[in-house]
Amino acid sequence: MKKVSVIMPMYNVEKVMARSVQSLFSQTLRDFEAVFVDDCSSDNTGEELRRIISGYDRDDISVKIVRHEPNKGVAAARNTGLDNAEGEYVYYLDSDDYFDNDALEVMYETAKRDDADIVGCEWLLSFENNARHMVQPEVKTGKEAFGKMCNGVMRWNLWLFMVRRELDEDNAFRFIPGANMGEDMMVMLKILLNAGRVSMIHRPLYHYIQTNSNAMTKNFARYRGQVSENVAELERYIAERGETDELGGLINQLKLNLKLPLIISDKTSDFEMWQEWFPESTAFAGQNPDQSFRTRLIQKLAAKKMYFALKLYYKLVIKVIYGVIYR
Repeated sequence: MKKVSVIMPMYNVEKVMARSVQSLFSQTLRDFEAVFVDDCSSDNTGEELRRIISGYDRDDISVKIVRHEPNKGVAAARNTGLDNAEGEYVYYLDSDDYFDNDALEVMYETAKRDDADIVGCEWLLSFENNARHMVQPEVKTGKEAFGKMCNGVMRWNLWLFMVRRELDEDNAFRFIPGANMGEDMMVMLKILLNAGRVSMIHRPLYHYIQTNSNAMTKNFARYRGQVSENVAELERYIAERGETDELGGLINQLKLNLKLPLIISDKTSDFEMWQEWFPESTAFAGQNPDQSFRTRLIQKLAAKKMYFALKLYYKLVIKVIYGVIYR
């Protein structure tokens, strides 16, 4: 059995994939597998991938390249990657990002040392001219991490975690085909409910390339149906486990955090969409002790429909302060 299966979904990434693939084949960890899923790219993604791989002499890396016909979306591509994964642990790498050369080794050795089901790390949010170190909280168990994610102080991105593949016994890793927004949230929270020991590495091992600072708001506004579908699946799973009463409050905080980008805006239409989406969570606005004062404040302002104050916050904090620091 290989130590780790690294899954990389790919779609029309011919021009941006080189650094990501190169960082994978430059890993100091030996004896792992790379599973590439080409989701019916219409450009030369497949040919470029093979060209890059041919430049590395790594007989310790097992390579699998699977192509979808037709295009099925990232959720289905992740499922195909899992269908072909045989490693002891699973890790996801996005095709337009990259990670440190020792990332897999550090995470795998931590997993073996601690007998951890999940190992998490921190990351660098990279802008055009600088990068911001994004910190993850210290947690020890899956349930603890579940709470931190729902409360919005821990990120659920799949590329932040290496996960023991055995946790997939009840298909907790599986994604809903077609529900491509929020799929990582749903699956990661399911996995945490099945996990025991979690180990955190407080070092930024992953480099996330930020190309559009407004993309999150636009995506949630456009694809909220897919996010809602993933939330509904998570709620169904929790109910099946008989944990609705225990976890219901956290799920409402999760819903508030999912729609938070809509009130970091200066558009009344976004604020109205915030009111309409997951309305059952509005009563919990401002009640999350893990959130910053500013986040609790704007949630309270949104709940009270004080849109003028939200627009002022956006112009002063987001456009002026953040616009200068993170441009």
